[in-house]
Amino acid sequence: MQKYAVALGMFDGVHIGHKAVLSGAVNSPYKSVAVTFSSIPFKTGGSIATATDKEQKLRAFGVDEVLFLEFNEVCSLSPEEFLNYLKEKYNLAKICCGFNYRFGKKAAGDTAFLSAWCKAQGIEFFECPEVLFKDKTVSSTRIKELLSVGDVQTANLLLEEEFSFSAEVQKGDARGRTWGFPTLNQRWPEGVVSVKRGVYQTVVTIDGKDYNAVTNIGVRPTYETEYIAAESYVLDYNDFCYGKTVKTRLVKFLREEKKFSSKEELIAAIKGDAEYVKTHSK
Repeated sequence: MQKYAVALGMFDGVHIGHKAVLSGAVNSPYKSVAVTFSSIPFKTGGSIATATDKEQKLRAFGVDEVLFLEFNEVCSLSPEEFLNYLKEKYNLAKICCGFNYRFGKKAAGDTAFLSAWCKAQGIEFFECPEVLFKDKTVSSTRIKELLSVGDVQTANLLLEEEFSFSAEVQKGDARGRTWGFPTLNQRWPEGVVSVKRGVYQTVVTIDGKDYNAVTNIGVRPTYETEYIAAESYVLDYNDFCYGKTVKTRLVKFLREEKKFSSKEELIAAIKGDAEYVKTHSK
């Protein structure tokens, strides 16, 4: 009978701390399963990655199976009931979690409870110790704080890849195209964590191909929108891609969002941003 190694956690963003937990399952001789939630069940300012992106990241790391739980369906279970639920679903050989993992009704279960339960059941238990980066704990909360102040470069180090979002390209007002700077317009995805408003060096992926870009994230103060938008000037790309889902990766924060006094001033700023990206891209 197939035996399973289960890793427990939110795994929002699948950062280096999460990977340390997951490695206990992925590097075991058993089939690995990440048990997580499809959406964050409490107010934390949004998710670093959507459920789709999270599953892709988990599988890319080597997880064989991802089990998405609905919070409302398990929140009333006691810690023991939750573990018995997992035991009935999988032939458990190993359970992995982080040092601060809590579970069960009112978060009553902790690693001490889980360790004792595993020992009684004859199940191997792996508690991942705290993972530090520059003497601070690596956590999703820390990454969100970094994104909120525009420090995407440090956030990307903790994620081991660029923070990204995917959204459908919408028709804009074509103002940029008439100025010689056609832009790709996306609404900021609902439920995804907010980042510092401003202009970023980015990489966008269109039809599987990467392009360097300059992206303004915010409400475009010169020509204001009613929603948070990501408006990208994509270098070396001039086609239409309305209706396509495009992935945008944040590389570096360049400057604050600014209201310009004239069209000419805005165009000059875009040219300067584009020139920076051309000379600082990989």
